[in-house]
Amino acid sequence: MTSNVYFSNLRARSIRENKINKIQRLFDAAGLGEIISENDLTAIKIHFGEKGCDAYINPVFVRQIVDKIKHSKGKPFVTDTNTLYHGERHNAVDHIVTAIEHGFNYAVIGAPVIISDGLMSQNIAEVEINQKHFNKVKIASDIVHADSMIVMSHFKGHELAGFGGAIKNLAMGCAPAKGKRDQHSPRPFVLIENCKTCGKCVKICPSKAIKITAKNAQIDKNHCIGCCECLTICPFRAIEIDWTTEVAPFMERMTEYALGAVINKQNKTGYINFLINITPDCDCFPFSDTAIVPDIGILASKDPVALDKASYDLVNKQIGFSNSKLSCNHESGCDKFKGMRDYTEGFIQIEYGEKIGLGISEYNLIEI
Repeated sequence: MTSNVYFSNLRARSIRENKINKIQRLFDAAGLGEIISENDLTAIKIHFGEKGCDAYINPVFVRQIVDKIKHSKGKPFVTDTNTLYHGERHNAVDHIVTAIEHGFNYAVIGAPVIISDGLMSQNIAEVEINQKHFNKVKIASDIVHADSMIVMSHFKGHELAGFGGAIKNLAMGCAPAKGKRDQHSPRPFVLIENCKTCGKCVKICPSKAIKITAKNAQIDKNHCIGCCECLTICPFRAIEIDWTTEVAPFMERMTEYALGAVINKQNKTGYINFLINITPDCDCFPFSDTAIVPDIGILASKDPVALDKASYDLVNKQIGFSNSKLSCNHESGCDKFKGMRDYTEGFIQIEYGEKIGLGISEYNLIEI
């Protein structure tokens, strides 16, 4: 059994081949209009990008999906959820301001921006999934109550997940802060010999679980929420995680949350992955590093597992850029995500997603 994944490269020698027209044709080819019924309140799940990031999906591309949903007589809204960490998207007010400053305003996208978990990430619906790690998961209530959804994902690397595509966009992106905390759960520790007591970890910690002593930083595991922002901010690599025991359970928890985001939307969810500006890090970072491989194209499917597997394969077929975060695996066919972070096990989200019924990993790649 296989799922269809539709692909368009980025070559263009006429107006018909520009990205706007390609997005519209991919929407039609993948049958995404079929999931939208008249008067559906249709969520377009997007990542607006943290301030300082510039790798997020172009809002002009989002407008094409808005127009397609309207053509199908749906009522689109563009949405994301608030962050666990204390950045520029931690509450709905700052989040919407950031979205507008990044071009996600009505004049450009033609639809309202709604933060689906409310002002302070308090709008939560519990969804029953009965899986290995969770019987119930916490999903943003406006995502749950939407009639249908189109998930638009920037495919790129990720510090914990290895790579982020449709599955991660569903899992982290559709969860309120409490749901994000449930997924993360790894507990970092301090490598005392590396710590320079600079205090950056203390400033970024959202739960105030870190303090500086005379010799080094200390993390209170009873207060740590597992967001791992301290790990990403430390300039001396003094904060670590026991990846041998933490990675696989994290990936499985994340994938179960992805299932929870769509379990009430059977045949009512479509997915589009953008393999453009494939950066090493999540768009939650307040910067965008150089891409690790050339731009590849845009993919669409009704199956998030097949879509992410096709995206993963296409990235790994590329020859990696030597002046990027890739430290190895530059050759075609090599795992680019392990070439950046050898401890990650990104493929677990595909294998486990198939196991729990989120989708199918076998796919037909259909170029249009």
